[in-house]
Amino acid sequence: MTARKVLPLTFAVLVCLLLYALLWQHITTYNNRRHLYHGASPTLFSGSESPGSTSRSMMQSASFEWKDDNPDSVTEQSVTFTRSTWKVESVLKQIQSSKSPSSRLSKKQGLGYTSTNEVFAKPVTVKQSKVDPSLGSRTYDTSPIQQNIISTKLLSKQGITEGHQTDSVALLRLMFKEAFVKMPKWEFEDLYVRDANFKQTSCPKSLRNNTDPEFKNAFIPDVRLFMQPEDLNRNVWNQLSHFNNPFGFMGYMYKDVKQAVDLIPKLKSHQLLPVPKSGCISCAVVGTSGILNGSRMGQEIDSHDYVFRMNGAVIKGYEEDVGNKTSVYVHTSHSIISTLGQLGKYGFTSIPTDEGIKYVFLPEGLRDFQWLHALLNKVQVPKGEYQNLIPRMYYPNSLDLNRFYVLHPDFLRYVKNRFMRSAQLESAYWHYYRPTNGAFTLFLALHTCDVVDAYGFITANHSQYPNYYFDKLRKSVIFYINHDYNLEIKLWEKLNDAKIIRLYKRKEDKDNGTDQFH
Repeated sequence: MTARKVLPLTFAVLVCLLLYALLWQHITTYNNRRHLYHGASPTLFSGSESPGSTSRSMMQSASFEWKDDNPDSVTEQSVTFTRSTWKVESVLKQIQSSKSPSSRLSKKQGLGYTSTNEVFAKPVTVKQSKVDPSLGSRTYDTSPIQQNIISTKLLSKQGITEGHQTDSVALLRLMFKEAFVKMPKWEFEDLYVRDANFKQTSCPKSLRNNTDPEFKNAFIPDVRLFMQPEDLNRNVWNQLSHFNNPFGFMGYMYKDVKQAVDLIPKLKSHQLLPVPKSGCISCAVVGTSGILNGSRMGQEIDSHDYVFRMNGAVIKGYEEDVGNKTSVYVHTSHSIISTLGQLGKYGFTSIPTDEGIKYVFLPEGLRDFQWLHALLNKVQVPKGEYQNLIPRMYYPNSLDLNRFYVLHPDFLRYVKNRFMRSAQLESAYWHYYRPTNGAFTLFLALHTCDVVDAYGFITANHSQYPNYYFDKLRKSVIFYINHDYNLEIKLWEKLNDAKIIRLYKRKEDKDNGTDQFH
């Protein structure tokens, strides 16, 4: 065969090989994108369904699970959303062994006030922990799960703190908490909305003047406490959708939350509690711990300017121990439903209805926004866990919506990040964890009052007392997996030692038979 015939044939073969290589590369890249962003492979799932969904399962190796598959909008290492001011660069680093240094909890990982120690770092196991009934029945996959570290870069921070909105901003596609084997880390997770209406205190003995260096570094006095309709728009949603409930809206639909937030009444005053003539606001925060049973602290509690209570605030018959005044009542939809059903035998037949009382609503999940939407519309809950219930029936007829407040998810996330960063966040059960309602109430008081005394909070000697102050028999405290009680015990002690709060710890005075602050 002559050279004139060989050269064209060789050239044709090379062209075919080149086209084949390009086609193969394109197919491989497409499949990799589907694997990374959509989690299409059935081998990635463990089989446990996610809370609040019907068919989502825990993903073991993908960092995100998108609701829809649109690989054309995905670049190699970034996800660019059309008309959005956001760009998230996702870098996945797989850790080969659970003994790897990067998979162990570091003391430097804590934000601000709470540092991790050996007590907090003990792994959570299903055998040693129970699930709060509010979570419903759950199944867990205890097989080893690969660890992922998520690193993100926010190109534009505009809209996080100022909440600018334009109709052209596109919503990020849904992320689901089951896609993460531990709490994901975002560069903007420690950014919070500030309250432009915040007023400095003039009280010389205010806890805000405390010089404890850790507390000063962690405490943000003007963090936004309460949600307003203008606080939620597409820009803000795109940030908050990175955080699980109650710290954000991961896995939720924008319209489901937005329709409820739009109904929140405009605050007439950003000051939750009026400042008394003394210029200093003194507050008692009353929990439900059994340490108050027989304490005779009621008169002292009521001597404060204001009294905060939460959940099953049983008062009738226990006034001598817990007082009878309620100025602020903090609750969720679940806490109202469950406590009225379970504590009626103790005389808790309605939530506190004191004149001038402020109701503070803690939205811990989608059911709470469904509850809130129905409450503010004065209708039945149309769907979800509380379908057909009428929220308005659970509040007094005289409910004044000008005295109804909804806690901002930024405030809840701030409390978790800066003061209560549990080691459970580094485990496969990270998305179950949140501080207790009592903890959130105490921190609300710390941002509202000048002097805070805490009664009925869990202490190191909790085993000496009943679970609740209205219990007639002594029962062991149940440590639910969605709370970190050991962390709370240490934190309340730490705040007490730093003279930021006074913690009632039930030290018996043998001379007069009364209990004293320790």
